[in-house]
Amino acid sequence: MSDRSTSEKSTSEKSTSGPRALGQFAGRVAVITGGARGQGRSHAVELARQGADIAVVDRCADLGTVTYPLATPEDLAETARLVEAEGRRCVTATGDVRDLDATLAFVDGVVEELGSVDILIANAGVSTLGSIFELDAAGWSETVDTNLTGVFNAMRAVAPHMRRARWGRIIGISSMMGRSANPLIPAYCASKWGVIGLTKSVAHEMAHCGVTANVIAPGNISTDMLHNEMLYRLMRPDVAEPTREDVAPVMASLHVQPVPWLEPDEVSAAVVFLCSEGARHITGSVIDVDAGASARFTA
Repeated sequence: MSDRSTSEKSTSEKSTSGPRALGQFAGRVAVITGGARGQGRSHAVELARQGADIAVVDRCADLGTVTYPLATPEDLAETARLVEAEGRRCVTATGDVRDLDATLAFVDGVVEELGSVDILIANAGVSTLGSIFELDAAGWSETVDTNLTGVFNAMRAVAPHMRRARWGRIIGISSMMGRSANPLIPAYCASKWGVIGLTKSVAHEMAHCGVTANVIAPGNISTDMLHNEMLYRLMRPDVAEPTREDVAPVMASLHVQPVPWLEPDEVSAAVVFLCSEGARHITGSVIDVDAGASARFTA
């Protein structure tokens, strides 16, 4: 990881600053991958609002096979600003979750700087479009290595710290496409199905350590992964220059409730619940936040 930074707030300020310093996660530290924007930023800010200090890592650079722009260093800095506005400390780093050694070093550094790692939101993910007849090795590996291997790397990095502390909350972010499928996104579907199996296995291993491991499977979420020209064209090939309004009915058809997409804070609400004491006996579960798409699943 590179370009590591942290806010200037002292340890004493951690426990006393801001009106929300005594929130339910006061004294906890949350690590969030892919937190520079979108869902990751929403999770970071909401957990900070409820008292946690935050550590965020994001690639902050584009990938060759991903057809929409990824987050930037400026996005990462804005996440840190929003966290600090809640009176919490924020450690940030640019780095690639596909690199296990770098992820291990990042998490170890977070523990050194912030004192612990109590919550992991393994959120970093990308989507590559491509038919099984066309998708090449790079398109497959960049998606699977980010969305699945990156989740493994993050869980591998935090697990020893949580086991020693005998407390932890691990959340893998999957997708409704991790419980069903659509054409033209084989790598994305495979990786998101994999997140569920990986997390369930981790739940078994951590069950005797006071650590839970669960999955959130969002539906269409209003982020840059959804709102981009290439996906719009895939959704509406009959329209020369499809707009948000053009694709909305198609997006809504993927849900059961008649809404085309949800907002990131709706996923953050599930994150907060799974991190809470009220969810201490929920582990190995999948929580669907998908406007009813899961009503179509067999299990």
